[in-house]
Amino acid sequence: MAWIYLTLAGLFEIGWAIGLKYTDGFSRLIPSVLTAVSMVVSVLLLGLALKTLPVGTGYAVWTGIGTVGTALLGIVLLGEPATALRLACIGLIVAGILGLKFAST
Repeated sequence: MAWIYLTLAGLFEIGWAIGLKYTDGFSRLIPSVLTAVSMVVSVLLLGLALKTLPVGTGYAVWTGIGTVGTALLGIVLLGEPATALRLACIGLIVAGILGLKFAST
């Protein structure tokens, strides 16, 4: 169950990271509220996951999911460059996330 919480926490981290772009410096009410809610939910789910998982593993996987998802959505939604080097680096992060997952079982 901890890994499910951690995965969901990472997805909510993506939500708030991308949401920051749409808040326009927290001057837009709806995106700001949704971003703040995503922040709180993400941290609460991370806390639940860390009841069972080691903090180093949990935090690294949480930020990794957030980093990969945010980078990919930046490419898809915000027109950020999708260079081969950038995609390779995202792949390395994914490999690290999977490595930590399998190393902790």
